[in-house]
Amino acid sequence: MSTGRASSPDPAARTPGKYDRSLNTRNRKRMNSFTTSLDPSNSMPAIFFGHGNPMNAVAENEYTKAWAAIGNTIPRPKAVLAVSAHWYVPSTAVTNAPRPRTIHDFGGFPLELYEVEYPAPGSPELARHVQDLLAPISVELDERWGLDHGTWSVLAHVFPQADIPVVQLSIDETQPPEYHYEIGKRLAPLRNEDVLILGSGNLVHNLHTYAWGKHGVEAFDWAVRFEKQVRELLLNGDHSPLIAYETLGRDALLSIPTPEHYLPLLYVIGVSSEDEQVSFPVEGVDGGSVSMLTVQFG
Repeated sequence: MSTGRASSPDPAARTPGKYDRSLNTRNRKRMNSFTTSLDPSNSMPAIFFGHGNPMNAVAENEYTKAWAAIGNTIPRPKAVLAVSAHWYVPSTAVTNAPRPRTIHDFGGFPLELYEVEYPAPGSPELARHVQDLLAPISVELDERWGLDHGTWSVLAHVFPQADIPVVQLSIDETQPPEYHYEIGKRLAPLRNEDVLILGSGNLVHNLHTYAWGKHGVEAFDWAVRFEKQVRELLLNGDHSPLIAYETLGRDALLSIPTPEHYLPLLYVIGVSSEDEQVSFPVEGVDGGSVSMLTVQFG
């Protein structure tokens, strides 16, 4: 569950969490003026997956069986736009390769996991469309990244044939949570174009307290409370506290010690429409402190 990172210029010169506030204010004003024509009755679902341990890619368990069931019940998408916790870099970029590589961005796992390939095609057409939707935000068309395990470990079960084009969108680590939510709002029209918006991370992701190899251990009380709080906010359509998650108290801070696994949820919330049905087709807390909750809109 280590975070894969693309190369970037002089990373030592960056301070995580800092950003150009004047630029961000201008971008936010432009994004807030955007109105979506999303028709929930005729749109592709948007889904946040708790992907958990990379070994889920090759495992058959309650989580992966539920992922497969989702793939068998939702409409077949024309393409997938994935936002993974493991492409967390100081820019907004989208994969542009016609044949994205399978990235094994982890260490210390069995050989069988490194042998997994997910040869889904890319879609330069969708990449350019995402670039247009997010304008005037600068979006790099990236040829170097591919599909990291946050994406392919889930899709290997949801769409095992790997025959649906997949494009990944990076998470800009220099921007605040509100920025990622607003990016999602701008991507909402894709749902009416049969594109599945997929976020992959974990609502609760604290590896300092994770019981490696002990999947049946009882969840920490703070993890249970925070997951319950988030579910209630989602069911009530109350997104503001979810964006400002650091204000939700100690349980939130223990559940989200670093933001990269939480932020993909904000993209999925952003592409949802007001009063849209939300469901939780996969549940559970693995190793005491990694939530496997799946959040589905539509």
